[in-house]
Amino acid sequence: MTANVPHDRRQEPRPADPDPHPGTGIGREPGLDPGSDPGPGSDPDPGPGRKTGGEPGTARRIAPALGLFLLSPLVAEYLLGNVPASELWGLLLLAPMYGGGAIIIRETVRRTGRGWTTILLLGAAYGLLEAGLIDQTLFNPAPLYEGDASHATFVPALGISGNNALGFLAGHAIWSIGVPIALVESLVPRRAAVPWLGRFGLAVTSVVFVLGSLLIFSGIHDESGFMASAPQRIATAVIVTLLVVVAFATGRPRSSAGRPGTPGAPGAPAGPPRPARLLRAPAPWQAGTAVFVTSAVFVARPENRWGIAMGVVLLAAATVVIIRWSWDQDWGAAHRLASAGGALLTYSCLGFLLLMLHDVATVTNLVAQGFLVLGTLALFLTARGTVRRASGAVPGGTAVAP
Repeated sequence: MTANVPHDRRQEPRPADPDPHPGTGIGREPGLDPGSDPGPGSDPDPGPGRKTGGEPGTARRIAPALGLFLLSPLVAEYLLGNVPASELWGLLLLAPMYGGGAIIIRETVRRTGRGWTTILLLGAAYGLLEAGLIDQTLFNPAPLYEGDASHATFVPALGISGNNALGFLAGHAIWSIGVPIALVESLVPRRAAVPWLGRFGLAVTSVVFVLGSLLIFSGIHDESGFMASAPQRIATAVIVTLLVVVAFATGRPRSSAGRPGTPGAPGAPAGPPRPARLLRAPAPWQAGTAVFVTSAVFVARPENRWGIAMGVVLLAAATVVIIRWSWDQDWGAAHRLASAGGALLTYSCLGFLLLMLHDVATVTNLVAQGFLVLGTLALFLTARGTVRRASGAVPGGTAVAP
């Protein structure tokens, strides 16, 4: 069985939780969010890179965005094994499109006070934009007939492989966008719910994203000579637009102060406990294990029409369960990081398999892949320690006051 991934290059609430309901898009009011930038004078240890008065300096302020800029393509293509880690120079070509898209989505969501529902829906819109309009691998017939698996799910009326389409949408929403954002935000938990860039920085990122996307489009078109039909491109643009509209409609921010069972803002009434119908959030490691098992089954499912149905059911069930978990007052930053870690573990294992399937499993590539996996693990462990210190779970750690 081949790995099921698209064939492209591709009790008391924790006061430090910056987004108590990541799966629903409902967060605390920006000015009252204990996980946001505490503001001038509230940081007893400004540290290097901070201006006097507690305001972060420019380098420290944009560092998370730069990290996300590089991490998104590293996870989406290199950790997956679509691009061998020995060809790291390709990061210069992929980062403007992948990293630029991830930054634009993250900054837009945080500026508008929305949450993880919006991030993942915009991630799906990004995936369709990339696969349908930029590199157009969604419609290019060449990779569809390289194996019987893609051909088995080919839909002639649409000119696409149903299996690849599902892989593009889920792969980009989860691994290209969601996982890198969750990991980098966990490294800076005090600034996880606030923008990292100003208007100028966001404008520059948008220009870099457009130029990078045009470069990828031009390179692939010159190499393959393929261009999707006008109806295909128009339909893709319409669906991308609808996904964006739905993302902001369903992720509309609402004040949580005083809402029953919600860890409220300072001075907000705690309210009665949550209804029993809501699932209790498991321990972070249990959430991460559940995500790992689900995502591993998703990428390993049969590449046929039954596999598509299985994938849709898995994604729907996981979405419902995580949303209900996220409404529990015990759900927090540690759970989001653990969930991202479970997805990272899936790609870490899958990367070695794809190198072998692509017949590029040389000693150099396998060693480089091993170093990439170890680097990812080190980054995850650093983020976990940062989250624990921010929540006061580590003795002597700095807790963020509510």
